[in-house]
Amino acid sequence: MTAPITEEEWARQRREASAAMPGVINAVGLPKVLLPYQAQAVSLLDSVRDCSALFIEKSRRIGLTWGLAAYAVLRAARQRVAGGMDVMYISYSREMTREFIDACAMWARAFNLAAGEAEEFLFDQGDEDGDKSIQAFRIRFASGFEVLALSSAPRGLRGKQGVVIIDEAAFVDSLAELIKAAMAFLMWGGQVVVCSTHDGVDNPFNQTIQEILAGRVPYKHLRIDFDAALRDGLYQRICLVKGEDWTPEGEAEWRAKIVAFYGEGADEELFCIPSASSGAWLPGPLIEARMTVDRPVLRLELPPDFMQRPKADQSALLAPFLEELEEALGGIDLDPHYAFGFDFGRVADLSVCSLLAIEARLKRVEKLAVEMRNVPGAEQKLVVGLILDRVRTRLVGAAFDATGMGWTVAEDMGRKFGLRESEDSAGLVWAIKFTEDWYRLQMPPLKSAFEDAQIAIHRDEQLLSDLRAVKLIRGIPRVPPVRQGETGKRRHGDYAIALALAHFASRMRWVEIGYVPVPDSRFGNDGLRAGHWLGEDAGERGWWKPPLGTRLRGGLY
Repeated sequence: MTAPITEEEWARQRREASAAMPGVINAVGLPKVLLPYQAQAVSLLDSVRDCSALFIEKSRRIGLTWGLAAYAVLRAARQRVAGGMDVMYISYSREMTREFIDACAMWARAFNLAAGEAEEFLFDQGDEDGDKSIQAFRIRFASGFEVLALSSAPRGLRGKQGVVIIDEAAFVDSLAELIKAAMAFLMWGGQVVVCSTHDGVDNPFNQTIQEILAGRVPYKHLRIDFDAALRDGLYQRICLVKGEDWTPEGEAEWRAKIVAFYGEGADEELFCIPSASSGAWLPGPLIEARMTVDRPVLRLELPPDFMQRPKADQSALLAPFLEELEEALGGIDLDPHYAFGFDFGRVADLSVCSLLAIEARLKRVEKLAVEMRNVPGAEQKLVVGLILDRVRTRLVGAAFDATGMGWTVAEDMGRKFGLRESEDSAGLVWAIKFTEDWYRLQMPPLKSAFEDAQIAIHRDEQLLSDLRAVKLIRGIPRVPPVRQGETGKRRHGDYAIALALAHFASRMRWVEIGYVPVPDSRFGNDGLRAGHWLGEDAGERGWWKPPLGTRLRGGLY
């Protein structure tokens, strides 16, 4: 189960947060009505252009519906020229629809808007037999728009336009059909909001979340678990409403009670991890279908006493592999761009490299796969350096396992090729410290590449075994802690991680624009001619950026 944080540890974290922000934590909600995660959702939705569809996976009972009610009132109360439109709320129970309308009525009074009384009415459903209708609730505004609360039947959206909010979507009937009907609203500038606690990995809600994370659909996504809500002030707000004083110890005790109450269901109900999530992440036939690269995997295994042997013996042991590597590197075409992934291992596990070429149609094709067992750090850096040096003029990114000793390889390569710490920073080397969030966000795009035939890898039994080792653990693709294989040759899904890192680096493309000076007396005393873009004859001479207006062979800079 998630939530390994003890009651004492949570209290300590909240005490430190309170000390770091005096006067803020204890005053949650006094100047600001919405908590930060509620405000974030409303802020995203307030721009229909930037956020036409938003999916939110959330913890149970964190007050998100209350925040969405504020947005519904603000949207429906506006004039059409200001972006006003009808708002339709859908959930799986009549009680939830009444609760939402009550919240909207409260917000309408708070905003001092000209709103009619909340009223109950029969809304014509327009069924073929003409004798069915559904019970609904609404609030009318002076703008001419309404907030409507409807049943979850997809036919209820026929002929409507505006904002659709589907609350606790994973629990409504025919969710896939309902989402399909709601998405028609986007054609005329409408908006779709789908939020829910999870209800299993096979639920259409979770499947859509995975599609978003894989980049297959262009919808916005938020994730608000129980601890994130607490850090944003959920328990402080509860204390404020109840008239109690907030303390870190009180919050830690309350958190522990809530987690204990949900028991085995806490992962799904509180921490956004869908249940029933076990088994292989990638089917064997799908993996084999993408194994279309016929080159051999390069493997280097050194004896346990390698470090104790004379230098001459060490060189002799390395020489055959280095010759094989040089030959493989010499055959690499430098026309496409490249991305590199490296999973570090020294004693129990392998070190594995994967080099992906990004072809013109953006298909990732593996050009080189290398495995190293019992190889010291210096020799691993030598091998990695040779690979990156070969493709450095076409390299768009290299991601390294920076957990434990792997950090030293990432650090040394970062010194040579530039260490990149965020999407906005420069450099080619990513030092990745694995977290559940990293796996949750970065593994779905790799699976999508397999499913969409946008990746090709080496045909190799061991690589197949590593990819099959990835399991869904609490809804997140991970390599289990159990190692497989015979003693001394055990594997731990190492290739799967290297490939995931390479695929990640290929999607985080960064190319510096600059010029390299080349002496040429025909272009004045400074000896500079038209330079080369990054990736052409860079060498070790550094980058040159000409002054604006400089005449180059390609025109003015």
